[in-house]
Amino acid sequence: MPSTIEISIPNATLTEDFTTYNITIRLPLRSFVVQKRYSEFVSFHDALVHQVGTQPPVPLPKKSWFHNTNSNERLREERRQGLEKYLQAINSAEDQRWRNTSVWRSFLNLPSQSTSTNSGPSARLHKAITGPGGVESAPIIDPVLWLDCHRELKSHLHDARLYLTRRDQATTPQKQHESSAHAKSSLNKSGTMITALEGGLKDTGNDSWAGSGLGDGEIRRRRDLLVSAKKEKDGLENLHNAMMQKSKLDATVASIQDKDKLMGSAKPRVGRVLGKETDKTRELDNQGVLQLQKQTMETQDKSVDELMKIILRQRELGVAINNELEVQNELLNLTDEDVDRLQRKIEIGNKRVGKIS
Repeated sequence: MPSTIEISIPNATLTEDFTTYNITIRLPLRSFVVQKRYSEFVSFHDALVHQVGTQPPVPLPKKSWFHNTNSNERLREERRQGLEKYLQAINSAEDQRWRNTSVWRSFLNLPSQSTSTNSGPSARLHKAITGPGGVESAPIIDPVLWLDCHRELKSHLHDARLYLTRRDQATTPQKQHESSAHAKSSLNKSGTMITALEGGLKDTGNDSWAGSGLGDGEIRRRRDLLVSAKKEKDGLENLHNAMMQKSKLDATVASIQDKDKLMGSAKPRVGRVLGKETDKTRELDNQGVLQLQKQTMETQDKSVDELMKIILRQRELGVAINNELEVQNELLNLTDEDVDRLQRKIEIGNKRVGKIS
């Protein structure tokens, strides 16, 4: 039975060192683009043949040893067409063996297939995370299910950010409390998924990972995705805690204002008072004024402490953002080094090819 998925490679992105082929995938409910290099196609083809045990309906376009495909527009277009026919042949074949492999879904970032009507992607994710014994945070050891869980994690983080924004814009305490509760629930679910994803990456020696055809580069990419998600979750939790502290501070200030109004509406007592009078002290004697001053100073000290905690949390957010930027800069530096090494290898290869010709 042919697949209901539409696959095409309408164009390719050319850079100075390599070509990236833009694979457009149309599912019944959404569409997305996956970018792959030719070397990734080769690794995918080898893993696919290893899992199925036979060649796909259409062979993979062969590598050109004597011509640089990156600089030859005609060869680059021929390879694009060949790769498109290669994927479309697998996708439209009556034999489903190639499409039923985990390496096919992982290569195209396709959602995992349900094995029965009662075990859809959401049910499989819940079962994988909670584990067979109902214990939460069971490691995700299936490579395809790992990507599904990561997409679900990003969705929960997006919901948490949305609820925090609604809480900040809410005008009533009830709406603020509801938005805060929803945000906390999404953050708790995100924490459970992060633990499950992290446990799966620690168990990359499992047979499911070993037979998936994932290389070290893909595993490093997934670790980077997980680090980014953890930083985003920590930032949202800090923001949520800061909002909660601000609400407590606002409630304290409102309580003081209500007390001041109540004291101002009371009838003044008859008696002798000393010093400069105000509406608050007019009804008090000397002992009462001294007590009021102590209470006011204690309230101000508490308010300053709460404000200091909020400022410290904002500082922690700034430090976290700075650390993230440093990590991204390091990753960019590593990428630059890899590009330089690849460029030197290409130059050496071109010299050898020149000697052969």
